[in-house]
Amino acid sequence: MSSLHSDAILERLMSLHPKVIDLTLGRIERLLDLLGHPEKKLPPVIHIAGTNGKGSTQAMLRAGLESAGKTVHAYTSPHLARFHERIRLAGTLVSEPMLASLLEECEIVNGQSSVTFFEITTAAAFLGFARTKADYCLLEVGLGGRLDATNVIDKPLLSVITSVSIDHQQYLGNTLAEIAGEKAGILKRGVPAIVGPQQDESLHVIEVRAARLGAPLKIHGQHWHVFEERGRLIFQDEDGLLDLPMPVLIGAHQVQNAGIVIAALRSLGFSEDVCAAAVTQAEWPARLQRLRKGPLIDAAPHAELWLDGGHNEAAGHALAEALGRLPARPTHIICGMLNTKDIAGYLRPLTRCAQSLHGVSIPGEAATLSAQDTVTAAKKVGFQAVIAMDVVSAVQEIANSDPNSRILICGSLYLAGNVLRQNG
Repeated sequence: MSSLHSDAILERLMSLHPKVIDLTLGRIERLLDLLGHPEKKLPPVIHIAGTNGKGSTQAMLRAGLESAGKTVHAYTSPHLARFHERIRLAGTLVSEPMLASLLEECEIVNGQSSVTFFEITTAAAFLGFARTKADYCLLEVGLGGRLDATNVIDKPLLSVITSVSIDHQQYLGNTLAEIAGEKAGILKRGVPAIVGPQQDESLHVIEVRAARLGAPLKIHGQHWHVFEERGRLIFQDEDGLLDLPMPVLIGAHQVQNAGIVIAALRSLGFSEDVCAAAVTQAEWPARLQRLRKGPLIDAAPHAELWLDGGHNEAAGHALAEALGRLPARPTHIICGMLNTKDIAGYLRPLTRCAQSLHGVSIPGEAATLSAQDTVTAAKKVGFQAVIAMDVVSAVQEIANSDPNSRILICGSLYLAGNVLRQNG
């Protein structure tokens, strides 16, 4: 089957529900019932929620488990270049024939019943996972936790909550406590959970829910600690101290994510070697990813090009800190964001590490912030900012005026995906 087959089905599935995001479990529970409950036939599940760091945490967990010879399913969203990236069956991205077949089966069973795109594609992933042998299944929450389509697993092996911060307020609530309550919705009775660094307000909500469910917690700062010392990653818990290489993913936030992963692997009984592999062998595109080849590199042969998909205030701080770790070099930003995001909160931390900003619109995204609005917001927080037609012309303009600079393309996973497709 050609990739047009799955693309055509995905296109049809988009029309089954009027809202892209509509959080409830009723529709997916109905569909899974019609499909014979594949969610009850999965390998042991590790369920991951949080505001920032879910994808990096999943990537490191997968690297560690696979280094131990385990086969691993993984579910993530959104995709960057192709939908197939969302579903990894026993270590391999879902093939086009398999994806088309799974989607078609779900479409036929569902008929014209109302179901969101995320719900029906999650059901398709569960079907694939249930029919393919693996040792573990890593499920990343799409949005929130409590009412997310992935939250139909009664008894995961382990729950993981990465750091919680303000994002998606229109769906999850306006306060940190409300948002943490949604994330804590993945906790299950008696199922242990690893909890990453949290503000007090979030942690209180998570602890209260866990106590009600009898879910044992291993919490950063209480049961385990992680820090950087002399260029090494130091992890300590009740079982002792690990002195490991620094994560291959750059930034203080990745040190924290690595701590979550090590705590998870230790709780599952894995060795120090597996923990080391987790942090050194993970690959996660568009998380401060260095671009090394393709048309964009050809347009700026002497520049360093980096790509990042973070898009909220916490991501802006993490990105600024990570950039500060790189050797000093004049830095210019190309930014495109969605109009639902706090652009000032995201950009403000970046003013201390970049000379200028080119604002772009995200191609093909109805909810893109216009290049003009991005530039206006950037100027308000202190950037020298100009509009660019697109990413390629922005790269060329920067390369012409500052050939040996560092160029960071950032602001949205949708923009990052567009760049990765353009750049081959």
